Amino acid sequence: MALAPDVASSTDPNPIEDEGTHIDAPGLQYFVFGLFFIFGGITSLNDVIIPKLKELFTLSWTEAMLVQFCFFAAYAIIGIPGAKLVKKIGYMRGAVAGLVTMMAGCLLFIPASQTATYALFLGALFILASGVVIVQVVANPLISLLGPAKTTHSRLTFAQAFNSLGTTIFPIVGAAVILGSLATVTADQLSGAELLAYRQAESEAIWQGYLGLAAMIGVVAFVVWMFRNRLEGEKHEASQGLAGLDLLKRSRFGYGALCIFLYVGAEVSIGSVIINYLSESRVLGQPESVIGWMIGLYWGGAMVGRFIGSYFLRIFSPGKILAFNATGAILLILLSTSSMGEIAAYSLLAVGLMNSIMFPTIFSLACEKLGPRAADGSGIINVAICGGAIVPLLYGVVADATGGNLAAAMVIPIVCYAIIAGFGVFARRPA
Repeated sequence: MALAPDVASSTDPNPIEDEGTHIDAPGLQYFVFGLFFIFGGITSLNDVIIPKLKELFTLSWTEAMLVQFCFFAAYAIIGIPGAKLVKKIGYMRGAVAGLVTMMAGCLLFIPASQTATYALFLGALFILASGVVIVQVVANPLISLLGPAKTTHSRLTFAQAFNSLGTTIFPIVGAAVILGSLATVTADQLSGAELLAYRQAESEAIWQGYLGLAAMIGVVAFVVWMFRNRLEGEKHEASQGLAGLDLLKRSRFGYGALCIFLYVGAEVSIGSVIINYLSESRVLGQPESVIGWMIGLYWGGAMVGRFIGSYFLRIFSPGKILAFNATGAILLILLSTSSMGEIAAYSLLAVGLMNSIMFPTIFSLACEKLGPRAADGSGIINVAICGGAIVPLLYGVVADATGGNLAAAMVIPIVCYAIIAGFGVFARRPA
């Protein structure tokens, strides 16, 4: 989903040649596609464990959204240090460092489940997300460097398709494994030793799922380590401090960075609650264990939309396409919150289709004409992904303030999409 530091903007002419870097490593791009698949899938798994943890620990929506807060806060905290680490040890060793960190985060789900401690779950998610951020710092620029400049945009688009494939498959499998074990009783009916035993038993599916994920990541990390010296001609420019903050003074870039913050926040907010939203009596009225797989339709829509959008972006102004999609997302949310049954369900799921082109389009529009400062710009935008931590938490606060009304709290993503639509109109002409 995110573009990490050191990615050259696809709008820059000959971005790779301008940097003087080109890595000759045939076949390595397929490994990078695999990284996109893995970190995309892991990110979307949060949408599955939120309803599980909310029930187990009888959480308010504000407390439940701490899952996304702890996960996406890693982008703000780890993003720039992670980029410096990769510059110091190189892409392949950086990928190993990220994968090992991800594996450690997955393994921390075991003590979190056995002690039935919500704070430990949140800590495990932050460690897992820290590894994801480091891997993204490696994957995004590396896919740009593995080939000629003239095909950079197509490689990035293709890689993002693998990211969307992961966000589609992982939650479907995760819903079957994690939500399928929901018991007939609920945590709010128990207390004392019975409640602790219930939480330990019901969270077993969580740690078993993440244990399997840790094993898969471990295998990938081992393979990457075996090829740690594969790259030749790898070069990095040293950076100091929070390079790029002055770019926020540029209206086009500053507005675009804000929209990245809001887009990720809106997308994550809807994904976080969509299972619970669909299970409401007003919508489908089915338990989470039955309709949990439908989260894959939300993320799958983003994958399909990227292929469709890539065609229309060649014909129409990217700014106009962005404004159209953001407006479409608002209309779909309004349709969902004002209707019932399948119309309410599928109109909200269709927001994923509208989300599809937003991140890369906002990124490219914001970074137009940055030239040699494209790396600084993409670093700041990577930090802006922490909107996935702040906006969902705000959504949870509004939902709690309205008595758990998820439809009423949709005003938060509506405002986000309205601002994004404004940016599309603002940036409809080339910089």
